[in-house]
Amino acid sequence: MTIQWFPGHMAKARRQVTEKLKLIDVVIELLDARLPLSSRNPMIDEIVSGKPRLILLNKSDLADEAVTKAWVQHFANDEVKALPIDALSGRGVNKLPLECQALVEEMMEKRRAKGMQDRAVRAMIIGIPNVGKSSLMNRLAGRKVAQTGDRPAVTKAQQWVKVGKVLELLDTPGILWPKFEDPLVGLRLAASGAIKDEIIDFQEVALFVVAYLRTHYEDALKNRYQMADLEESKLAIMDEIGRKRGCLVSGGHIDYDKVAELILRELRGGKLGRISLERPDDRFTIDMARVSMDEITPY
Repeated sequence: MTIQWFPGHMAKARRQVTEKLKLIDVVIELLDARLPLSSRNPMIDEIVSGKPRLILLNKSDLADEAVTKAWVQHFANDEVKALPIDALSGRGVNKLPLECQALVEEMMEKRRAKGMQDRAVRAMIIGIPNVGKSSLMNRLAGRKVAQTGDRPAVTKAQQWVKVGKVLELLDTPGILWPKFEDPLVGLRLAASGAIKDEIIDFQEVALFVVAYLRTHYEDALKNRYQMADLEESKLAIMDEIGRKRGCLVSGGHIDYDKVAELILRELRGGKLGRISLERPDDRFTIDMARVSMDEITPY
């Protein structure tokens, strides 16, 4: 799936991030715990080079706990601290101020050596659209300071928010790259809801989800849709889900649009359980998500 989406406000956001870095002590990179690499902007390393960084794996309540632990170790191997959180419930968020302070302790020691008083750590929150930045800001502030929503690109402007006396946060609009070079990245982001539904092919994304679940979460797929065994064909699995859930059109044929929407809605809502859509050692390929001609059965 090839997607090109780079609204003007996102190009502006990149300039804002670059301009404000000189005011920042720490960069807080917010990722989706279900797809940490796919939810990273590939320009981030270049943009924030040289600044201490803390990675937050948000929506960890929806992600496979064992896989999230593997991601934490993956980032630790690169000498970057990653902290699983859930911005909506607040789980893990209270650790954020202390983690930021730890990252700048050496800088603060130098300030003290010069006779300067300690000040609040200044941090920038950065991440792609719909990853939960506004929810995190509101949770840290203890009040509504940022607009939230379940659609991408809600945040449009910059704002500073004080978190007690130890942390000041700069929120920035989400940044998303203009083209997904790896089609699996686009499929994962579309499945998670990070891309506007209006520009994705629901059936293609749902087929990817079914293929991925069949590979990594077979029991979750069986249990949710009450299937004793799983067909080898992804389309056959969608057919069975459609029949069980009444997603039919005239003549008893499967309404694949309805089935696809059902699968994506239940995945995003956690109805299938805690699902991670990529792993540090993932060998899932785009060919595994595609439908071959021998899977298609004409009416």
